[in-house]
Formats: sequence, C-alpha cells, structure tokens
Amino acid sequence: MTTSEEETALADAGAPYHHGNLREALLARAETVLAASGADSLSLRALARDLGVSHAAPGRHFRDRQALLDALAVNGFTRLNARLRAAVGEPGPVATRLACMGRVYVDFAVAHAPLLSLMFTAKHADHSSTELRELGHQSLEIAAELIALAQQEGVVRAGDPARLAQVAFSVVHGLAALAVGSLLEDTPLDEATDLALDVLLTGLGSAGPAQRS
Repeated sequence: MTTSEEETALADAGAPYHHGNLREALLARAETVLAASGADSLSLRALARDLGVSHAAPGRHFRDRQALLDALAVNGFTRLNARLRAAVGEPGPVATRLACMGRVYVDFAVAHAPLLSLMFTAKHADHSSTELRELGHQSLEIAAELIALAQQEGVVRAGDPARLAQVAFSVVHGLAALAVGSLLEDTPLDEATDLALDVLLTGLGSAGPAQRS
C-alpha cells in the first residue's frame, strides 16, 4: 500500500489525525503511552495498532523503537527550550525574568515528568545524536545568557554564568522531583516554587524577592 493509499484508508477508518501527519500522530500517541505506562510500554507495533495503521507504517518515519524514543526527546527539548526562551523574552526586570524561567521549568518538569526523564536519558546515551545533545544543552545556554545579562546589570554575583545556571537548574529540577514524588507534603507547589526561587535569587545576589507577577 502506498502512503497515499494508506492515508485514504485511515481517513475512511476515522483515524484521529489528518493526511500526512502520521509521524506527528505517532509521537503524540507515544507521549500519551509514555506518561501512562512508561517507556518500556512503547513499541512501534503497538502504536500502529492504536492508530489503526499497518504494523509497517511507522517504519516510514522511525527505523526502530530507539529512533522513536530519540524523536520524543528531541520534541521534548524543543518544546522546553521554546518555553524558556519565551520566559526570557518577557518584558520586565531581569530578576523577574529569571524567576519566570524557573517557574516555566518547574511547570514543564512536573507536567511532563516521564518525558523529561526520557529526554535526559536519551541525551546522555552513548548513541545520542548531535541534534539531541545540542538541544539538551540549549536550556542551560538560555539560562546562562540571562544570568550574564543579570550580571551586567549588577543583579547577579560575578562568576561563570554557565556554572551559576547549573546551580539554578539543580534547584528547580530538585523541587520538581520532590513534587513529582509527592514529597512536598502539605506545601502547595506554587508556594514552594516561590520560596525556592526567592532563596535561589537571593543566593545568586538578586536585589529582591522573586514575587509572582
């Protein structure tokens, strides 16, 4: 069956996506399965069955299961980096933008915990692609660039911006891990995030508390 014929068959079967979007549909379904059952539950054959296509159809887009996992990681880093850039580009004082970036990371990490775990696992794998490694480093670079700007404005202490960005990420990543593990007990996540960012920015040399805008 040709791609065109298969898409027609999918349309006739009421498949939940549009012509030419099988790759996107596979990734969307894979992320749903990942969130519900974990990476071990992912297989191209099962995804094909879920979407009502032939078991060979996913092979046109992903050579094997690992290629699917890598594509999920690339997609995840692309989305995370876009959200971090949007936070950095918000108007207002640099300290407020640093706090906004921290909240964006916590929100993403908590909402997409299984995906984030997969992203870092794929990034550090021996076979990881150049694209995946570069995307994985961009989050740190985005934070480091804003920290460097904050240093120029006298808001953040002197030091290697990349090292300071690593420390900042360790704080928000750790907070997100506690939230995902239900270890914050009775403390609401928003409250814990505000307090963590206040402490973090004060430690970095911020001139004031990181209040939610």
